[in-house]
Amino acid sequence: MKNTKDGFIRGRIRSLKFAFKGTWLLLTTEDSIKAQIAVAIMATILGFYFDISNIEWMIQFLAIGLVLVAEAVNTAIEEVADFIHPDFHIKIGLIKDLAAGAPTLAAIVSLIIAGFIYIPKINLLF
Repeated sequence: MKNTKDGFIRGRIRSLKFAFKGTWLLLTTEDSIKAQIAVAIMATILGFYFDISNIEWMIQFLAIGLVLVAEAVNTAIEEVADFIHPDFHIKIGLIKDLAAGAPTLAAIVSLIIAGFIYIPKINLLF
């Protein structure tokens, strides 16, 4: 909640505090984020192993970020939906299913990007 006594700088610092708190909560409580972080770590290790270019690093980290942001937004939507209507409701179920589609699409795009980056490098090994 905004504190009217906060100036611009103090307000930004407070906002950062809340943002880091939310990030910490995601990383420590959400299994889907933990799984995506594990995949991101594996992709990073592969990047070092195959000595990918700077452009490939940038694209890979953008893809990783896309998946993590989609997972975070999905989690937020699910939490709001559960807060508004904790019992089963067909519309809440639809909203949650649609929200779950976002990280799924992001993961598919990331896999395609990984294919473009790593398949040519794997083919060079054989």
